[in-house]
Amino acid sequence: MANTAQAKKRARQAEKHRQHNASMKSMLRTYIKRVIKAIHSGDQAKAEAEYRIAVPVVDRMARKGLIHANKAARHKSRLTHHIRGMAT
Repeated sequence: MANTAQAKKRARQAEKHRQHNASMKSMLRTYIKRVIKAIHSGDQAKAEAEYRIAVPVVDRMARKGLIHANKAARHKSRLTHHIRGMAT
């Protein structure tokens, strides 16, 4: 356990940041799941609309360091590939 006032404060801040980051990651997964659900439903217009909503969220999480930039690019690439595959 933290002994100094500074260490106690840092412990409080770390817990607060951990909870906030967990919330942001959960939100990110929710937006990605919404796109996947629209893809599975077969509605390309809805999938594209959900994708346009999800992309800024994915980019923001990568910019803030919550996920790696490559992971963000991988999510966007795979979702785009699935959406474009719906047309054929």
